[in-house]
Amino acid sequence: MKKTLLFSPYTLKSVTFKNRVAMAPMCQYSAATDGLPNDWHRIHYVSRAIGQVGMILTEATAVEPRGRISDRDLGLWNDDAIAPFAGLLEQIKSHGCRVGIQIAHAGRKSTVTHESIVAPSAIAFDDQYQVPRELSPEEISDIVHSFGDAVRRAVVAGADFIEIHGAHGYLINQFLSPLTNRRTDTYGKNRSRFLREVLEETANHIPPGMPVFLRISAEDYKDGGNHPEDLCRLLEPVKHLIDLVHVSSGGVAADALVKTAPGYQVPFAETIRNQLQLPVMAVGMLESPSLAEETLKKGQADFIALGRELLRNPYWPLHAARNLGDDIEWPTPYQRAKI
Repeated sequence: MKKTLLFSPYTLKSVTFKNRVAMAPMCQYSAATDGLPNDWHRIHYVSRAIGQVGMILTEATAVEPRGRISDRDLGLWNDDAIAPFAGLLEQIKSHGCRVGIQIAHAGRKSTVTHESIVAPSAIAFDDQYQVPRELSPEEISDIVHSFGDAVRRAVVAGADFIEIHGAHGYLINQFLSPLTNRRTDTYGKNRSRFLREVLEETANHIPPGMPVFLRISAEDYKDGGNHPEDLCRLLEPVKHLIDLVHVSSGGVAADALVKTAPGYQVPFAETIRNQLQLPVMAVGMLESPSLAEETLKKGQADFIALGRELLRNPYWPLHAARNLGDDIEWPTPYQRAKI
């Protein structure tokens, strides 16, 4: 049996991941209006940990109720959430899987009922969404502190690492993109300022050895929007606050045209990795084990994240290792079924 990169360990700060396979955050729309995880989340996440992914990133978890993408999303906006999250994370980690919470605010893409949505500028996502109210500097400061409070709760609950959601057209992405940030104040002239403040606030609430991930959309797919080189310029001043960049794309413009294909976002990840000299995670139609392994071998990424494929097959790592000729450990209760 040969040893693959995909199933070799990787250490970030004080956290070692047993392999390079990650479960990407995917909203489950299964929480009650209190934003707390329940039996569905336990079954959903723990089954992938049993399936031997090396890390799980929980779905977008909102810092305040109006920051949810939908009424059924997870949230960490008060201390009542700590115990339910702690129970979920403990079960995931008991199977040797590292777990992080993706901390998020939807901004203008929130569809939560009975809430007034907010954004850097008063521009609706499309005609199916509310026109958001432009945030004042004081309100921006309040949201930054809400990110810090949510991070503190995630740490207390037992997260191994934190991911800040700066992708897919949500609030941080809205500040970063010129398509959605038309402000004339310092948050418009310096589009990475809000992100910097969130990352600095995050650093105030985590232990020294805890990694911080940042998910970004490297490409807006629209004239006048951000491209990978633009993201590199925006992230350069804050890269000392980031331990890994999780590279995705799109989501900020409703009318953007995106052509997908296996590995279509890998070149974005490679650009970010080379220019910022930071570890990166690639995502997007990488369910072919050989493509995932080749992406790592070519130095285009350091981790491979899977989304929909892990919805279809919670045990993808077990099959992928066999496909690649690697012999990884199976859970003891499943040993009799080992291929």
